[in-house]
Amino acid sequence: MQSHTLVAIVTILALVLYFVMGLRVGQARTKYGVVAPAITGNADFERLYRVQANTLEWLPIFLPAMWLFALYWDERVAAGLGVVWIVGRFLYMTSYARQASARGPGFGIQALATGVLLFGALGRIIWIAVQHGA
Repeated sequence: MQSHTLVAIVTILALVLYFVMGLRVGQARTKYGVVAPAITGNADFERLYRVQANTLEWLPIFLPAMWLFALYWDERVAAGLGVVWIVGRFLYMTSYARQASARGPGFGIQALATGVLLFGALGRIIWIAVQHGA
């Protein structure tokens, strides 16, 4: 059995970051008086909510892409790109919470890391399939 410890650790770290985002939204509901199920009513709350929601939208792209890249290319590179994704998402979270217009750099970092993982895995899978006549 091949171990993928590094990618597993990065997966857990990404989920911990998402967990923290969820806790921040819960705290913001109380702080800003936005009672569930409402998701509008205070701009500070709405920015924190969008950080969590947008991260949830990217997790189903990022996580499988990272694992497929690890399986078909290299676990260390996949884990490294996963850490870049986490750093990008952290920057996105902190900058967007301050001002919506500041979210761009963090978003770009995580999108680039995801793109490399996704298209890198796809390219390698196609290459292997062609080599094996599939």
